[in-house]
Amino acid sequence: MTDIEHSLRAHEPSLPAARTDSWRFGLVALIAFLTLVDLFAAQAVLPSLVDRFRVSRATMGFAVNASTFGMAIAGLAVALFGRNIDRRKGIWISLAVLSVPTAMLAFTDNIIVFALLRVLQGLCMSTAFTLTIAYLSEHFSTSKTAGALAAYVTGNVASNLFGRILSAAVAGVGGLSVNFMMFAALNLIGAVLVWFTLTSAARTMRTNNEATPVGQAWIRHIADGDLRRVFAIGFLILFVFIGTYTYINFQLIELGVAPMALGLVYLVFVPSILTTPFAGRMSRRLGSTHGIVLTLGLAIVGLVALFSTSLPIILTGLALVAIGTFLAQAMATGVVGQRAIIDKAGASGIYLASYYTGGLTGSVVLGQIYDNLGWDGCVVALAAALLLATLFARSLTAPA
Repeated sequence: MTDIEHSLRAHEPSLPAARTDSWRFGLVALIAFLTLVDLFAAQAVLPSLVDRFRVSRATMGFAVNASTFGMAIAGLAVALFGRNIDRRKGIWISLAVLSVPTAMLAFTDNIIVFALLRVLQGLCMSTAFTLTIAYLSEHFSTSKTAGALAAYVTGNVASNLFGRILSAAVAGVGGLSVNFMMFAALNLIGAVLVWFTLTSAARTMRTNNEATPVGQAWIRHIADGDLRRVFAIGFLILFVFIGTYTYINFQLIELGVAPMALGLVYLVFVPSILTTPFAGRMSRRLGSTHGIVLTLGLAIVGLVALFSTSLPIILTGLALVAIGTFLAQAMATGVVGQRAIIDKAGASGIYLASYYTGGLTGSVVLGQIYDNLGWDGCVVALAAALLLATLFARSLTAPA
């Protein structure tokens, strides 16, 4: 029996369904949700933040998405130095500390301070995220690991949806300050949940060959052509995702969507919550290369729909972008695990750093394009990025 199963059995009196896989995976998804709920929630109130800080849309977009810079840095740092961190302790402390910069966002009117606090949020979220992935890989049996990781990704997708809806709703009723204080409370709830449901572990970030120095292992990762291409695909996926869902808000406002209704627009994530768990099955059936190419193609179709001024067509396009990018992201993550023979955690850290760097770059580049060329120019740039990612995917030779 795995340690997590021992932990869950210990809570049977208050959680009678703890033995079932559905409950365990539900717990994993909830932890993922509470870990990453802050990441994109601020995008739903971007127009309100522009009014509050009186800066350009590009500047505010960069500040809101500065959290991805912290995500990238922490992903690399934990992969490099986190081999001996107790997983449970590292996760709950990261989530508890996360509540501090989240709460401080409620009281600042300085755009530089806001951006720095978002970076701190990213550092905390990424640390918890990376340690949780390691925890799941080591504490679930081999046959259950894939399901646990799929549940974690599904919780991530759900945080994209419900975090945005919650942010827009609370900000619309109570204002931005109340909104950030509410998310700080969610961070603390996540810390408490981890404290009571996960067991301690002596090590983290184990590799297949721990005698290999970290630097040497990373050189081997960078020298692997397939891994380089997957790192590039991850960069471009979040480049497109953040570019799309950050600046579509301004386009929707211009089309007459009320600011309080922006959160409801993100119901377009519901289909991706249902489809993302099937990424592993799709990869096995179609192969990694064909699966990523197919899902990126679906996202490109969604982007084309965003040229429309019809709200139903735009919402359909947004749903397709979400389905395609999340499926491609899940399969690309799987390729990293297949190709990295040693130090899989280090390879995952590099991938996450590339992924989140792409998000930050997308917020900057697309902000400038939006301010100078408008929404149609953004869509062209986004489609070009996905086409480039498709070219990288077509040249992958990783096993299915």
